[in-house]
Amino acid sequence: MTRIGILGAGRVGANLAGKLSAAGHHVTLGVRNPEETAAPAEGIGPGVSFADQRTTARTADIVINATPGDSTLDRLTDLRAELAGKILVDVSNATLDAGDGLPGALCYPGSSLAEQLQALLPDTRVVKTLNTMLFMVMTAPETLATPPTVYVSGDDEHAKKTVTGLLGDLGWQPAWIEDLGDITTARATEAMILVVPHILRRHGFQPFAVSLAR
Repeated sequence: MTRIGILGAGRVGANLAGKLSAAGHHVTLGVRNPEETAAPAEGIGPGVSFADQRTTARTADIVINATPGDSTLDRLTDLRAELAGKILVDVSNATLDAGDGLPGALCYPGSSLAEQLQALLPDTRVVKTLNTMLFMVMTAPETLATPPTVYVSGDDEHAKKTVTGLLGDLGWQPAWIEDLGDITTARATEAMILVVPHILRRHGFQPFAVSLAR
């Protein structure tokens, strides 16, 4: 059992919390006002606890960033001390919204959110993954008709191996996991978000992943 802290209590964070808790991990969901959380949100199992984000980061072995990507740097650099020595799994995409509220442009063209995080948090091992699909696929990849791909980027090989184990707990088979290399490869997968709004406009929020076919 691993102590996992998830920063961000939206659909992505809640979805991951429920599945990881069901897999036997001790999961804390970081929320702004934990004292106001009277009951678990929809989709979160009873084994998930709630705390403020600083406590969540400090007490976890592995921290998952599920905060909005355009504000992630401000949020997480404020937690530099709490994140030191930890594995930080970044599943967010940093984008600027188009007129309809869907992603329209990258916040860090020529770089990536993951690279920015690694540079600002040098004592933290950042691993980028799970950012190339709709949130419901993160925890149920087997529901797609075509085997999906989840990409992994990071500088630390042990951290990537640990995160690959968590992906297995989420239902990802080894053949579906593609290790792209160091953290600079995250700029490729983050750029994949630019295809997502076009698919959503045509097909709605139907589950899909941007995958590699062989």
